[in-house]
Amino acid sequence: MLALMAALPEELGSLRAALDAPAVHHHAGREFTTGRLDGYEVVLVLARIGKVAAAITATLAVERFGAQAVIFTGVAGGLHREARVGDIVVARELLQHDLDASPLFPRHEVPLTGRARFATDAVLSDALALAAQEALAIESQALAASWATLGIVAPRVHEGLVVSGDRFVATALESEALRHELPDALAVEMEGAALAQVCHDCDLPFAVLRSISDRADEQAHVDFGRFLREVAGPMSAAVVRRWLFSGAVGLR
Repeated sequence: MLALMAALPEELGSLRAALDAPAVHHHAGREFTTGRLDGYEVVLVLARIGKVAAAITATLAVERFGAQAVIFTGVAGGLHREARVGDIVVARELLQHDLDASPLFPRHEVPLTGRARFATDAVLSDALALAAQEALAIESQALAASWATLGIVAPRVHEGLVVSGDRFVATALESEALRHELPDALAVEMEGAALAQVCHDCDLPFAVLRSISDRADEQAHVDFGRFLREVAGPMSAAVVRRWLFSGAVGLR
């Protein structure tokens, strides 16, 4: 069983619409939808926004539905100067930028784990990065009008550090502070590092796939809804389905 998670409904809409034999299960205030996607058993669930919500949802997916791998998809704000709106980021590491248990532990380190950065599964991430490259090429014509309206030009795939925190980073001042503290961070969001901690504890392979919706500054709210509906949701579905089609999943 593969778990597919996102924070917002639009980020899962295209995947949900493609499910065969969907069945809805309600637990802990969440709606889990099981079914088959391109021949694979999956469970789709809206995690809601924030680290606690993501951690609870991931744990339920594992404990209640027997998830053997987890993919979190959705949007993020671009931090690195090369991460532009419309680009896709495949996380290789995740870190909680707002975690600080000092002086007992170093800043960003998750207490009692000895680490601040949690690596994604290399095999999963390799396959998703390749699928993202292919999906961008395949979907370029279908999304051309939306890209043009939103000012997206020649989107690319990036791989590296994604940072998470329980606040929506929406000012240039906040973004600059994060870039200064974590210069290799590609993007910022609100769930991935919590998922990483859960999957680390459960010894479960996971990956995080994000579309850059904004530059994490004062323009972060501009056309956000349209980006979700017309770009992020369809592109997430295209990447995931291209990955499933490749047969590099290892689950049935």
